[in-house]
Formats: sequence, C-alpha cells, structure tokens
Amino acid sequence: QAQLEESGGAAVQAGGSLSLSCAASGFTSSRFSLAWFRQAPGKEREGVAVVDTAGRLRYADFVKGRFTISRDNDMNTLTLRMNSLKPEDTAMYYCGAALSRGLSMFPTEYNYWGQGTQVTVSS
Repeated sequence: QAQLEESGGAAVQAGGSLSLSCAASGFTSSRFSLAWFRQAPGKEREGVAVVDTAGRLRYADFVKGRFTISRDNDMNTLTLRMNSLKPEDTAMYYCGAALSRGLSMFPTEYNYWGQGTQVTVSS
C-alpha cells in the first residue's frame, strides 16, 4: 500500500528555518513527481514546490529564493528546506506523489498524499 509520511513541522519565529521530510513506501517513488503543498485554515491547498522524475524543479512564486526542494530516490525521501520563514507560511504542509504529471502543482492530479505536518511561524 502506497504511503507518504511527513515529519519536521514545528513552531518557529519569523526569519527562522525548518526542514521537512517525506518518506515514501509501498510504491516506486522514483517514477513519480514529488511535491510539497500547503493548506492554511479556510484556504485551498496550494502547491509549494515540485521535483519531477528527471530532477527538474518548480517553485511557487511566494517561496522562490527561500525554499529548496530535493529528492533522494535511493532513500525514497523528499525534503523541503525552508529559510526566512514568514507568518504567512503558517499552514499544514503535505507531501504528494503524481504519476506522469511532470511539474504539475494541481492537487487534483496527485495520486498519493501524506497526512501532513504543521508549520507555525510567529511574528
């Protein structure tokens, strides 16, 4: 059974850094685009960053220059390094996997999801 499990969320002050991890199991994650999404209370889930099977990257404009996504196909893990965090980055962060979707950041195109990890940034 395909599973994604996020970890690393925490409460931090503005300007701080966090590193989120996502462990994939039960499927061949190297064949999937892997992405981070986030969802704040009362808002829709939005794409943060994605890495496809060729290693190409795409970031949402609101995180460019601050966040870095990376994948390790040998370890079946996905990482999101977040620097210069802002209060508006507060959200539940989800890991997603999509088959044959390239650099898509449309949540409806993702096949598998984790349960999420909470990031809270205080001012």
